[in-house]
Amino acid sequence: MDILKEISNIGIIPVIKINDASKAVPLAKALIDGGLAAAEVTFRTDAAEEAIRAISKAFPDMIVGAGTVLTIDQAQRALNAGAKFIVSPGFNPKVVKWCLEQGVTPLPGINTPSEIEQALELGLKVVKFFPAEQSGGLAKIKAMSAPYGGVKFMPTGGINTENVCEYLASNKILACGGSFMVKESYIDNGNWDEITALTKKAVELMLGLEIAHIGINNENEAEAKATAEAMALVMGKSIERESAKGMFVGAQFEIMKSHGPGKCGHIAVAANNVERAIYHLSRKGIEFDEASATFNDDGTRKFIYLKNEIGGFGVHLLQKK
Repeated sequence: MDILKEISNIGIIPVIKINDASKAVPLAKALIDGGLAAAEVTFRTDAAEEAIRAISKAFPDMIVGAGTVLTIDQAQRALNAGAKFIVSPGFNPKVVKWCLEQGVTPLPGINTPSEIEQALELGLKVVKFFPAEQSGGLAKIKAMSAPYGGVKFMPTGGINTENVCEYLASNKILACGGSFMVKESYIDNGNWDEITALTKKAVELMLGLEIAHIGINNENEAEAKATAEAMALVMGKSIERESAKGMFVGAQFEIMKSHGPGKCGHIAVAANNVERAIYHLSRKGIEFDEASATFNDDGTRKFIYLKNEIGGFGVHLLQKK
């Protein structure tokens, strides 16, 4: 399993401080039910090791890592408990080297160019940026990383619903770590429904799915023109652009000149990140038609149809501009 790719697809990694290991499994279930099958369990309490072990046993497919790992001993205990990645607040070369020797993914914390260079020296391409907001936020990441084109960051510290999408929109960001959906008091009090609800809201916000336009099928160009003129009259819009396939009335309606995908037409759903949307929707059992996909220059998908129609409409995802 490519852990970094999984972390990127998940998008938001809940950062957990847990005081009672017996709460680990219901906490993990609350996160999974909310759409985030991942967690960074911090070694800020004595319950961390057992919590990682309990979650890994109950949900072996969950991407569970250890956070606030300061020593090789802690890293070893975390790995033995089932941790799939190791996160540190700072850059400790001994811990990083040990992780690499063990074949486990390290995410050391950095916030200076010198630390980036240390990470590169050891072959790392992804690092934690901590504390993110207190260290200058996304502007600092962009400025600091400019000479180091291939490095990506997982910012943690001060991440919340107000700024997470701005971070994730940058190609410098692999994913974000945050505790806003797993506050310590929620865990202590067993507020699992609240954690699930907040997690669902975080995923919804991150994916940003919304209808971009609706495509209406027609038999031929003449019928399409009549449909477009009628829709323009209803909507008070003009026919803004035309191609060999169809024409747009405003931005909301694509009038097709023939039968495209879907019995009735198609619905275009815009996403903040198509790759991430595919990952999360696939976990819900939604299938995609890979033959329909188109790609960005970096090989990531920017357009793809769902495998099955919904209500006679083909449905496709497309990347927001």
